[in-house]
Parts: sequence; structure tokens; C-alpha cells
Amino acid sequence: MSCSRCGFQHNCICHAEPRLDSKARFILLTHPKELGKDTNTGELMLRTLPDSQRYTWDRVNPPAALLDELRAPDNQPWLLFPSDEEHPATAYWPESDRQPLFILLDATWQEARKMVRKSPWLAQLPRLSLSPSSASAYQLRRNQQAGNLCTCEAGIALLELLGEVDQAAQLNEYFQAFIDTFHADKSGHAKHTQS
Repeated sequence: MSCSRCGFQHNCICHAEPRLDSKARFILLTHPKELGKDTNTGELMLRTLPDSQRYTWDRVNPPAALLDELRAPDNQPWLLFPSDEEHPATAYWPESDRQPLFILLDATWQEARKMVRKSPWLAQLPRLSLSPSSASAYQLRRNQQAGNLCTCEAGIALLELLGEVDQAAQLNEYFQAFIDTFHADKSGHAKHTQS
């Protein structure tokens, strides 16, 4: 029987789950194809950052509650997405009277590009681009592109950008526990630990 929280059957990692906080809020705008995937690392953020939230992307009907949050005067929304000629990246600057609201596209890169292209309301947000200092540790899917981060790694990088390095380190440890356990659990055996 799989753990109802972490989803692993033979190697529960709930003992490694930290309880984090941040001055920012994290919104996962999730492509419908990502919902329920056991390789989805956005779940790690939802479990550990109590003020994070998931909305499901819909091309025709944008989530009304999310649109309200983007318009709220006390929020400072940012779309985490690579810049292009039409939408240059903006340097992150915090406004003391507004809470940072980071929108992360929880999808494959192909899906994320489509989400941005087909959602004009996303194009209106200032874009924040990350320059990862190390290669992604996420190798659970095929066709990974060099230089791209998975959702949880992007969250870790954003925590570092905010100067919340202890929170970032704890989330990274939890992410590593997930990565280190995934294949053993899916192949149906307990992970061997060194004594």
C-alpha cells in the first residue's frame, strides 16, 4: 500500500519532509497532463511550503481565483519563464509593501511554452528568468533539455534568490531524498542504505 502523502510504497520519505516558510507565495499553474504523475516534483513544494497553491491551467477558462490574486494590490506577481525578444526578463526587485507571488508553470517545457503562448493573461506578467548555477539533478523523464530545471528545483532557486538559503537547503534535501528513492521504490524494493 502506497503512503497517502509521499506516494511511495516501499520507501516512505515523509520523515525527510521539512516544514518551510517564505516571505513569498508560490503558485503552481499545472498543466492537466501533469496531475497525478508520480514524477511531478511540484508536489514536493505543495507539501512543504504551506502558503503554496496549485491551479490547473485551462486554455479556455483561466482560473478566476488566480486572476483575482494577480490583480490584488498587495501581491507582486512574477512569471518564472525564460525571456524572449518580445518579453525580456525583468530583474527581481522586492517591494516592501507587496508580497512576491511567483507563478511556476508546472509542466514539461513543451507544455509550458504552449501554456504561455495560449494564455495572453500570462504574457502581461513581468518575467523572471533563472540562471542555474549547476545542472539539474532531475533525470526521471526522457528528453530532458540541458539547462532546464524541474518545478521543485525552480522553487529551490527562487528561495535562494529571496535570501532564504536555509529554506532552500531543506527543500533541496527533501528533493534529493525523492530523487534517490524514486527508482528503487518503483522497481518494488526497499532502498539499500549504507551503515
